[in-house]
Amino acid sequence: MSVNFLIHSAKEIQAVIDANASEIEKLDQEIGDGDHIFNVQRGIKLVIELEAVIKDLPMSKALNQIAMKVLSGIGGSSGALFGTLFMTMAKGNDIDNGVDYKKAIEIFADGVEAVKQRGKADVGEKTMMDVLIPVSNCLKKGVEDNKDVKEILKEAIEVAEKAMFSTKDLLATKGRASFLGERAKGHIDPGARSSQLMIKTVCESVLNS
Repeated sequence: MSVNFLIHSAKEIQAVIDANASEIEKLDQEIGDGDHIFNVQRGIKLVIELEAVIKDLPMSKALNQIAMKVLSGIGGSSGALFGTLFMTMAKGNDIDNGVDYKKAIEIFADGVEAVKQRGKADVGEKTMMDVLIPVSNCLKKGVEDNKDVKEILKEAIEVAEKAMFSTKDLLATKGRASFLGERAKGHIDPGARSSQLMIKTVCESVLNS
């Protein structure tokens, strides 16, 4: 993983999120306040706009710049949570000397754990953590089992999709959706959907490289 890969991934994610924006907005209007897609699109745009600033920086400083931009530029909880993800990844041990797939998985998993602690959310609460945590666990298990990176990423794509669909039948305990009670059932969580799309895009980018 390189800084150029981060920028390239952000551009690919932007295209995928924009292509699915109407669906995500509708999901959020059904159980949320409708601003999730706006925050996600704004965050991705801010990252892409950093290209000239971060393209020649060491990985740790590039990730930290992304974290600061996301924290300051996105409203609501999204900025704090995604900022936490990138800030934690920036602290990864020895990442300025190269990030192979094992190190990338390690810092991503650390970032997800930090987001979990910051948001006080776990699997089963109808949030993006219903996707991020299972994917993180899948990636770590793949490394522990010495699986080929392509096999690990294919499994992560499958886990993300299954986890995203699982939110449909969950009660929400966080955010605006929590006020709906049983009425939140039958709707996929918009954060889970956008997270699933991002994970699929990054994994497929690596698989196709």
